[in-house]
Amino acid sequence: MMGIQRFFPTLAITLSILFGNGNHVLSFDGGGSHQKQQPTLCQELIIPSGYPCSEYTTQTKDGFLLGLQRVSSSSSLRLGNRGERGPPVLLLHGLFMAGDAWFLNTPDQSLGFILADQGFDVWVGNVRGTRWSHGHISLSEKNKKFWDWSWQELALYDVAEMINYINSVTNSKIFVVGHSQGTIISFAAFTQPEIVEKVEAAALLSPISYLDHISAPLVLRMVKMHLDKMILSMGIHQLNFKSEWGANLLVSLCDTRLSCNNMLSSITGKNCCFNESRVEFYLEQEPHPSSTKNLNHLFQMIRKGTFSKYDYGQLKNMIEYGKFKPPKFDLSRIPESLPLWMAYGGNDALADIADFQHTLKELRSTPEVIYLENYGHVDFILSLQAKQDLYDPMISFFKSTGKFTSM
Repeated sequence: MMGIQRFFPTLAITLSILFGNGNHVLSFDGGGSHQKQQPTLCQELIIPSGYPCSEYTTQTKDGFLLGLQRVSSSSSLRLGNRGERGPPVLLLHGLFMAGDAWFLNTPDQSLGFILADQGFDVWVGNVRGTRWSHGHISLSEKNKKFWDWSWQELALYDVAEMINYINSVTNSKIFVVGHSQGTIISFAAFTQPEIVEKVEAAALLSPISYLDHISAPLVLRMVKMHLDKMILSMGIHQLNFKSEWGANLLVSLCDTRLSCNNMLSSITGKNCCFNESRVEFYLEQEPHPSSTKNLNHLFQMIRKGTFSKYDYGQLKNMIEYGKFKPPKFDLSRIPESLPLWMAYGGNDALADIADFQHTLKELRSTPEVIYLENYGHVDFILSLQAKQDLYDPMISFFKSTGKFTSM
């Protein structure tokens, strides 16, 4: 078994890629305070790599302040018409990650940089609770109400506000790219006519709408233990696996049948092309916190085989939704006219092939699909070969929509 010093970095990056966020370390109950001024994402990762970057803040209807970064490339100006920006593209990260996920490898390997070099007007999304977003207009992170949300709110409030804001600034429809949780909230958002009408096309990496066939041993163990319900019953509303408490929780789940030294593959599936030598660098950004309610919602999907709103139980469901069961997000409501491109992997233990086929059957359109047999869940954002395997075909798909006809 690997030594403790090697185990904790592997554990932390594993959790970061499964769910996706990054903050300063907070106490496990949502307490704590900002200990020092943090650099912005632009300052920390993007500008040092030589890319122009601007910071924006926008407010959701329920009061959360979301950070957005706008990235371009000096070389991309030569591609544009008289130096004008290309079409906007919004990047939506996974669970326990944030916008930094798209810039963790070198500029020629990271999707955020690659899109900028290809002339896109890159907008980097950061959902509520992450390091690069900016809290709430009235709620403190110490307040349990700050963490009273799941991916349902991320879809209907965060994604909606990001798309509306970018549309207002650029006066253009938007390309959307999502990974993992970023695809869950994209699918849900696209079922809403007022959101999807502003989307030009979408590319979804490890696409998820159903989770009832996942094969990740550690996740299945947590579901069987009802760990999400246990944590909620303890009054813990923020999940921060970068904290000592969060890391120790995962250690406690390991036994001789589920070796901790294989933590990454026990959650994501075996990854073919992940650069383990960069783990220490990744850990400077990852993982970010998320809410316990969000984990609970995801585990509901696994247990029930549904793609629905949060299940409060029959009584509160009647209060919230006017029915005993939570309404489903109906994938058939996604317009057939919306161009979709999807990539999935044979070793992905989270975005299972059976669940992916279920998603395809419910869509009215026929998306363009890429299947990479040896890819695990992590490879779709951190593979050293992702440019040729994924990003070049994705960019060709976007350009085929006609938005680049003058370029």
